Amino acid sequence: MQSNSRFRAAIFLGAILSLLLTITGSIPGRAQEKSLYERVGGYNALAAVVDDFIGRLIADKQFEKFFVGHSTDSKKRIRQHILDQFCAGTGGPCVYTGRDMKTTHAGLGITNADWDVAAKHLSDTLDKFKVPEKEKGEILAFVTSLKKDIVEK
Repeated sequence: MQSNSRFRAAIFLGAILSLLLTITGSIPGRAQEKSLYERVGGYNALAAVVDDFIGRLIADKQFEKFFVGHSTDSKKRIRQHILDQFCAGTGGPCVYTGRDMKTTHAGLGITNADWDVAAKHLSDTLDKFKVPEKEKGEILAFVTSLKKDIVEK
């Protein structure tokens, strides 16, 4: 009988710990590191980064071919998808509802050279907004994880 009551006590303590983890998101007494989303300033900060980054791409003659034929509404939708993806990818509350990267970029003929220039634009944007090196590295790592599905040539 005693082992049965110990088992029940262990289950009860496990349930309490699980409840605490659900409510607080961390183990009691242990500081939880802020998400990348929080560390970079949240939604409005990411929106500013995305807007500047897209502005750089649109202004670059090398990328004109990727934006030709899109209506103003389509460009706004692309911007929102990029913002949602950055938000979700940094641990924010957004949900990316766009297509996967391979489908989205299929047939565009994006090359490694295109990728390198776009990555430089993103890096310059992050520098403009004085994103700390640690967070900049994490954002670039997230974006780089998408490369295999974006670059075709």
